[in-house]
Amino acid sequence: MMKPLDLSENAPWKQRFTVPAVRWFQVAKANKTRGLVCANLTGTLQLFAWDTNSGEIEQLTSRPKGTVNGALSSNGRFLYYLADQGGNEVGHFVRQPTDGSSQPVDITPEMPPYASWSIGESQNGRLLGFSTAGQDGFKAFAIEQSETGELSEPRQFWQSPALSFGPQLSFDGDLAVMATTERTQTNSFSLVALNIATGEKIGELFAPDDDFKAVKFEPKAGSSRFLASSSASGYARPLIWHPHTGERQDLPLPELGGEVYAQDWSDNGRFLLLSQLYQAQMQLHLYDLEEDKLIPLDATKGKGTFSSGRFMPNDEIWLNWENASTPPCVIALDQATGDIKRPVLPAGAVPDGRSWQSITFAGGNNDDIQAWVATPEGDGPFPMILHTHGGPTAVMTNRFAPSAQAWLDHGFAFMSVNYHGSVTFGKAFEDSIFGYLGQLEVDDMAAAYQWAVDNGIAKPDEVLLTGGSYGGYLTLQGLGKRPDLWAGGMASVAIADWVLMYEDQAETLRGYQRALFGGSPDEKPEDHAASSPITYAEAVRAPVHIIQGSNDTRCPARQLQVYEKKLQELK
Repeated sequence: MMKPLDLSENAPWKQRFTVPAVRWFQVAKANKTRGLVCANLTGTLQLFAWDTNSGEIEQLTSRPKGTVNGALSSNGRFLYYLADQGGNEVGHFVRQPTDGSSQPVDITPEMPPYASWSIGESQNGRLLGFSTAGQDGFKAFAIEQSETGELSEPRQFWQSPALSFGPQLSFDGDLAVMATTERTQTNSFSLVALNIATGEKIGELFAPDDDFKAVKFEPKAGSSRFLASSSASGYARPLIWHPHTGERQDLPLPELGGEVYAQDWSDNGRFLLLSQLYQAQMQLHLYDLEEDKLIPLDATKGKGTFSSGRFMPNDEIWLNWENASTPPCVIALDQATGDIKRPVLPAGAVPDGRSWQSITFAGGNNDDIQAWVATPEGDGPFPMILHTHGGPTAVMTNRFAPSAQAWLDHGFAFMSVNYHGSVTFGKAFEDSIFGYLGQLEVDDMAAAYQWAVDNGIAKPDEVLLTGGSYGGYLTLQGLGKRPDLWAGGMASVAIADWVLMYEDQAETLRGYQRALFGGSPDEKPEDHAASSPITYAEAVRAPVHIIQGSNDTRCPARQLQVYEKKLQELK
């Protein structure tokens, strides 16, 4: 039974939404006493300098809309972030001292505004690399840095019309690796190694049926060994590549199911920190490169979601950790066992929440679909929230979700579906939606509805859809393609019209959209129409609630406004 809305000052849902938590952290590559933290300690997500010895943090940014991305210099002296206009992700990179001694300084004042996802520094601190996206494609630039911190003018060393990520820089700043879809013309990437001084290509990882992901160079002076991953087996597996010779060492790890990603490489070059994601559940492992040996950290199995992993002194591993009832925090693990030794940056306390259970059912194409389910106190069936994550190339794991617990507090069941296109279930599963977005995913949502009804979890006429970004898109797509199932939909920063979306979004996202569809709206008009919720607006029967930002270049407002107007005209 639904419970009355709790609007009291200390309502559990309010405590969970406002609890101090660490979204992510970094540790300076060449100075592990200095770190960077993204946290909500002031009410919005901002960046903080972190003394890893004392645990003290000091606020660096105070932008009204928050600052959620940034990079720490190798020595920990500077913060780099994209200074955009009100969160539109278009602007210029700035550099700000982490000791608070001066204000941010534009490092590319002569360049036009650009969109970017990446900036980083070589471990020796001599080179800064970043990439941009604009109407003339994707570019990578290098900036030289003197011992006293003076920066040179940006120098371009890479350009491609295709979606590209990077650069990853070698320890000495002489090599860069870019990930690009130029060779594949799909959502799969090849890796290109470049001499930064000349722009000369010195090596490439490419195979027609493979998808390579860049991780990092070995953190040792003089080394050109590069850590990456391959999907040739159908699942992500780590490899080490020597760009100069083309030699590669694949780590097939047949004893591990699901995807295996590398999070970090130890300073001595001997160990890799690996994350295994199988059926959306995580376990950490070490890999000893000298002995060619996998070392499971059994204590981490099924304990939640681990990210931002770093090898630290005293045989410790520091990670972000969270689960359904624990807000994101930083913890120290014993490198030998995986046991939690202590909190490093704890989160605030929150009321106890309801745990999530992993379930599997047959979805689109009769494939197995994994989902998370939680139920409130009492006996079902309940009104239910059916949630879809953003992405699409993402995954819902066992993580802290205040919105889910808020629904559970008030008598709703909660279900989050890892639909076709989600990662960690194999490359074929991830790629199954490309070119035909919003088809298999809606089949999975309908199958989730049926599973919840058949198992006494959900009331048939009280299932509501919700999600944000791509999840918001699936909410609208589901309401139009299967209108008979849903009692309502709540979509935030959603996609309603892929064609108008393409016209208004940032260049980074245009490249991503072309990869998703295998072409632009002009090249694939029928596919873009079939995948757009506005095509099915006339079929929508249930109430729709939409939350949309006016300054969003990922899911721009105009296409949602056109959709809203069409729904109103159809009343």
